[in-house]
Amino acid sequence: MNTADLGLPVAVPSTALFTDQYELTMLQAALRSGTADRRSVFEVFTRRLPEGRRYGVVAGTGRVLDAVENFHFDDTILGFLRERGILDGPTLDWLADYRFRGDIWGYPEGEVYFPGSPIMRVEGTFAEAVVLETVILSILNHDSAVAAAASRMAVAAGDRPLMEMGARRTHELSAVAAARAAYVGGFHVTSDLAAGFRYNIPTVGTSAHAFTLLHDSERDAFTAQVDTLGSGTTLLVDTFDVTEAVRTAVAVAGPGLGAVRIDSGDLLLIAHRVRQQLDELGATKTKIVVTSDLDEYAIASLAAAPVDAYGVGTQVVTGSGHPTCSMVYKLVARADGNEPGAPLRPVAKKSMGAKSSIGGRKWAARRLDEDGVAEAEVIGTGPVPADLTDQLLQVPLVSGGKVVAREPLDATRSRHIAARAGLPLSATQLSRGEPVLPTEFV
Repeated sequence: MNTADLGLPVAVPSTALFTDQYELTMLQAALRSGTADRRSVFEVFTRRLPEGRRYGVVAGTGRVLDAVENFHFDDTILGFLRERGILDGPTLDWLADYRFRGDIWGYPEGEVYFPGSPIMRVEGTFAEAVVLETVILSILNHDSAVAAAASRMAVAAGDRPLMEMGARRTHELSAVAAARAAYVGGFHVTSDLAAGFRYNIPTVGTSAHAFTLLHDSERDAFTAQVDTLGSGTTLLVDTFDVTEAVRTAVAVAGPGLGAVRIDSGDLLLIAHRVRQQLDELGATKTKIVVTSDLDEYAIASLAAAPVDAYGVGTQVVTGSGHPTCSMVYKLVARADGNEPGAPLRPVAKKSMGAKSSIGGRKWAARRLDEDGVAEAEVIGTGPVPADLTDQLLQVPLVSGGKVVAREPLDATRSRHIAARAGLPLSATQLSRGEPVLPTEFV
C-alpha cells in the first residue's frame, strides 16, 4: 500500500531518468531507421538462481507499476537531455508525449520463480518498451533479492516474528524498498518510518545503547523509558552486565515487562540464562528479543533457544550475500513491419556461452504432482497443454497503459507464504542446493 491508498498527499517524481543512456540512444536510432513502431515483446527472467538458492521470490511488482505509471519526460528532464546533447530534436519531441500505452503481464508479486521463468512480459512498440528496461530491472533485481533472503529467514524463524532493522545499513531510498520487500518475504514489522508511512507496514522501535549511556545509571535510563512508553516496552539489557540489567529491568517495570533485547555476545547461551532469570524473578511472560548481525543461519541456530523474536538488519537489506538476482530484460519477439497487425517473429540472442536466450512470447505454468505439490516449472511458446491451463502463473498487470493489478501489500505477503508452502519440502532447507523445481521448456 502506498500513501495514495491512505489518502495522504505525496509528490510523485518522474522515473524517466532511472534509465541507462543507451536506451534513449537506441530509441533515437530506431526512430531514424523507421523501426521504432514495430510491435515488440520483452521478457524479464534470470538464467540462474544465486548460488545455492532453491527458489526465488518475485518482489517489487507494485513498485514497477508505480514506476511505469510515472515514467514521463517533463520540461526539466528534456532540458537536461538537450543541454547534454544526448538526443536530437525529433527524439526529444517524441519523448515529450511519452506514456507507456502497451501491456504488461507477469508473475504476481510474492510468487516464487526459477531459472528461465518469464517473470514479467512487456509488450508494446519497440520505442515505448525499450526505455523501461533499467527501471524495471533495478526494482525487480533489488526487491526480489531482499525478499528471497527474507523468505529464508522466515523459514528459519518458524512462528517467531521477524523485525526488519536495516535502514542504517543501506541507501536511504533502498532502505524503504528493502523494508517493503522484506515484508513480502515474511517479515512482520520494520523500524523504518518512511516504509511505514509509504506502504503502511507496521513499525517498531524503542531505544539504543546511547539512551542508556545518556543517563547517570542504567536504572535511570530504564525508568525514563518505562515512564514514557509503559511497562510493556522492550528494554535493552546488554550495555553493561546482562544479569544485573535484567534484575534492574524487572525491578523498574515489574513482572509485566514486555520484553528484553539482547544485542551482543553468545546469543544462545545468554538467551537461556536470561529466560531462567526472568522466570525466577516472576517475569514469566516477558519476551526475549535478539538482534546482532543475524542471518538465516544464525536464526536457525537459535531454534532451540528461548527466543521470542528476531531483529535483522544488514543481512536482509543486502540479500544475505546475494544483493541481486541477475535478472535480464530481453527482446524475444518483434513484428516484421510497423503495421499494428503484423505477425510477431521470435528473436533471441545466440551468442556463445551462458548468455544465449530463447525466443518467442512465453507462457508459464507450475505442474503439480498427484498430491498437489509443485514438481516442475513448465515454460512454452505454443499452445498451453490442457492439463496446465489451471496452473498458469502470469497475470495482467498493465492493459493498454492502465495499471490493472494494484493490490494491498498484505495480499502479496500471503501469496508468498502460500506459494512457498506449495513447493517440495526440500525448498525450506537452508543448505546449498539446486533449484527445488526443474525448468522444462516445451
